Amino acid sequence: MENFHEYRSVWEHGELMERLRRIRHVALDMDGTIYMGMSLFPYTQAFLRGLREQGIGYSFLTNNPSKCIDDYLHKLASLGIEATRDEMYTTALATIDYIKSHYPAARRLFLLGTPSMISEFEAAGFESCADSADDVPDVVVAAFDMTLQYDRLCRAAWWVKQGVPYIATNPDRVCPTDLPTVLVDCGSICACLEHATGRRPDITLGKPDPNMLSGILARHGLQPSEIAMVGDRIYTDVQMAHNAGAMGVLVLSGETTLDVADKADPQPHITANSIEILGRLLREAHE
Repeated sequence: MENFHEYRSVWEHGELMERLRRIRHVALDMDGTIYMGMSLFPYTQAFLRGLREQGIGYSFLTNNPSKCIDDYLHKLASLGIEATRDEMYTTALATIDYIKSHYPAARRLFLLGTPSMISEFEAAGFESCADSADDVPDVVVAAFDMTLQYDRLCRAAWWVKQGVPYIATNPDRVCPTDLPTVLVDCGSICACLEHATGRRPDITLGKPDPNMLSGILARHGLQPSEIAMVGDRIYTDVQMAHNAGAMGVLVLSGETTLDVADKADPQPHITANSIEILGRLLREAHE
């Protein structure tokens, strides 16, 4: 789009400032938004400090459920970000919150996931079912399982075919990598189960499903107008914001280019070069 300089918004400046003044929490995608790979963007620390100074909370979001919260906190710490468990939200946590809300009696889960992810469910009070026809689960959960075993895949298919409630943690078909391989993600595992059983997941969580943001809204007692979802992908981060009725902020520091952003429909509420620009706008709104 012509005359783009640092940012643009679907709102006129006055309305943009008014809407930014309502923001009490910022949900942040990670890779491409606050860091790239293992390199923290030079403005990330100042942006987070600015949020704290304005009394705005923040959470880090990821569609990847393969690691437990402690693993993600360790990665953030290695980049210089000291975060707490309450500031981290993964699709594993979104799934835990969803099960507790929609299946309150559920305790026993058949989990297709890594040991790290399974430990997160067990810490939340669930039990992991064994690979046995006698160990009937309350819910089947399929996730990004890099430790996938054929016999457990077959057992999951059996329970899915029996009509057990069936949840997918995220829709991603592959996980991005710079290695000479294809990392088969949750969406592809679910496609295998669908081909074998004729059944799709009852619900697929993770971005762009609004339940990912709904969990954060519930945790912090927020209304959709009080949270901004910030990320570098239109079809996950921004689309989830639209689906949840929240503010959607696209940053051009990762996957999406301005040319691609120009064609988005609906448009992000704000398109900015980086979170550094968003930080400036928030400060202006609160002056």
